[in-house]
Amino acid sequence: MIGVDPKSTSHACAGLAMPFGTRPWRVLAVLAPLCLPLAHCGKAPPAGTIAANAHATGGDSFEDRFPAPQFRDRFPSESESIKWPRSNGVRTDVARSEPPRQRTVRTEKITAEAAPAPSSYRVASYAPTLPLEKPREDLTALISMKSSAFPYFGENPRSESSFLNVSSGDRKGHRSYSGKVYWQDETYNDSRVLVHVPEHFDAKRPGVIVVFFHGNGATLERDVRDRQLVPQQISDSGVNAVLLAPQMAVDAADSSAGKFWQPNGFKRFMEESAAHLARLYGDPNSAKTFANMPIVIVGYSGGFLPTAWSLEVGGITKRVAGVILLDAVYGELDKFASWIENNRNGFFVSSYTRYTKQRDKELMAMLREKGISYRESMDGPLRPGSVVFVQTPDGITHRSYVTQAWTEHPVKDVLVKMAAPPTPSARYASAPSSSTR
Repeated sequence: MIGVDPKSTSHACAGLAMPFGTRPWRVLAVLAPLCLPLAHCGKAPPAGTIAANAHATGGDSFEDRFPAPQFRDRFPSESESIKWPRSNGVRTDVARSEPPRQRTVRTEKITAEAAPAPSSYRVASYAPTLPLEKPREDLTALISMKSSAFPYFGENPRSESSFLNVSSGDRKGHRSYSGKVYWQDETYNDSRVLVHVPEHFDAKRPGVIVVFFHGNGATLERDVRDRQLVPQQISDSGVNAVLLAPQMAVDAADSSAGKFWQPNGFKRFMEESAAHLARLYGDPNSAKTFANMPIVIVGYSGGFLPTAWSLEVGGITKRVAGVILLDAVYGELDKFASWIENNRNGFFVSSYTRYTKQRDKELMAMLREKGISYRESMDGPLRPGSVVFVQTPDGITHRSYVTQAWTEHPVKDVLVKMAAPPTPSARYASAPSSSTR
């Protein structure tokens, strides 16, 4: 029972007129419960509640770089989100002042012939199906693929033991490098890939496939699409390019590569994606074109791991025309150095903040020992054989790096600076450039 100070009660309820003939004690009996919360308004939370899990990490922890998402993070503001068609069919562009165009989002239905998937896989479009009103429009869909990173029931090459190394009854999970357990049915069961074909894309012209490996604590809808604006950057670049972005560990502090750890895993992923790209593009005959199109891999943050293993054991190294690492050199330096040394017709860009500075410096030293030159500026075009390292200012945050690095929208900037859209046969016919520091 909480005691009530009659004086405070009378002050809180002062000014309320009592009907004629009403006994005062009856009015107080009714109003007292309503006034009780006023006695607790100034109380502070229990000591130690906020700091219970704080650590002296020096600002380099996962929590520092990826603060716990607030409501505004999970549901981006109007200025952060892609503007989808309104009821009148008019779309408002975010990043340019050109006349508005309509964007159509189409649900891709997976058939048994195209890509059979267990019923436990999540296969869904992230927006309602809209009528196709033009022959060519921006088309984006979430498509389940058997060869995507997860589900994965193989081994972890780091430990040469089962990836799913924790169990609780029938439930299986993975203990991450940090020691936290993530469950397969929550974190490693999403086989979807974000597939994007810009309205200006023409399969009859030389083109490129951009494969985006997102970082830790991300989902395709909330982060890759709405916060990092990767599909929009592809479209706004004007380059003849399409996008594939597989869902890695769902919203977790884990960089596991899943099926991309396996020999030829990246090759199987690209082979399966060709049919889906052709279907979304609207021309089944273009599948062969997509199956031979050059690839640019973009790895952000924890995306360094699937990027490195795709280069090392992916099975189609020669198709990779370029690698872009966005604050992502956390390890696997030997794999990156080996790819650069053995693929002098491809370009390599690594942009970094203080979090990865030391590793980037180590990679530069490895390249110097191999006699491979590089430059430390993004000025000028990217030529075949270019190797570029760019340090960004301290004011640039890791969390916003995909939209603000050395410039706004860095993925778009790299695509624009590619010397020319490479072709499957005669790409990079010119000799590698002699980049200098």
